[in-house]
Amino acid sequence: MASASAAEQDYLKHIYLQQEESGRATTHELADRLRVKPPSVTAMFKRLADHPGGPLVAHTPYHGVVLTDKGLAVALEVLRHHRLIELFLSEFLDVPWDRVHEEADRLEHVLSEELEDRIATKLGQPTRDPHGDPIPSREGWMDFVSGVALDTLPVGQCATVARVPDGDPALLQYLESLGLVPGASVTIEATAPYGDVLTLRIGETTHAVGGSVARRLLMILPESGEAR
Repeated sequence: MASASAAEQDYLKHIYLQQEESGRATTHELADRLRVKPPSVTAMFKRLADHPGGPLVAHTPYHGVVLTDKGLAVALEVLRHHRLIELFLSEFLDVPWDRVHEEADRLEHVLSEELEDRIATKLGQPTRDPHGDPIPSREGWMDFVSGVALDTLPVGQCATVARVPDGDPALLQYLESLGLVPGASVTIEATAPYGDVLTLRIGETTHAVGGSVARRLLMILPESGEAR
């Protein structure tokens, strides 16, 4: 990643995450995600497209960007650093899972390849971070997390939490207080006909959860087996 600055790496990471959601990254979507002005994003798009080491994105004016192969390699390496750091902080330093994202954001750009390998070995070559997000392999291969949104499950359905949204400390604290963490077993007890509220049984307790939260949790159904 030596050829890309920390700012460029950060943009490439967020472009990848936006591509995961909608197929490409647009100026306004990136501006909202990064909390910057659209002209700053446009300038960075041009900088990445004209990168001295070769284009890191393909930019179509008014239609956003997609990563080139070189840009994708950088983005996945940054994500690997970020998610390994999150898991290491959570498992070995007992940093709460609602704080590891912010800490990893600070450290992901300075992690050496040797330390990356040592952390991965210490963790047992993990494939998921504390929030259930896949950790890219050393070779740049990204696992795929299959599943369905919690709010789409019918009453009586049992499922396992596979992935929760990262980067919102207040939401993560709330999910942890309910026991809605990766690996937790959840059964849909009821859905309100109005009000967008689900009643869930999580372990031995029952909680009401709003649809705005349930829509953001990825679940694995029993017949689906493990996430692919």
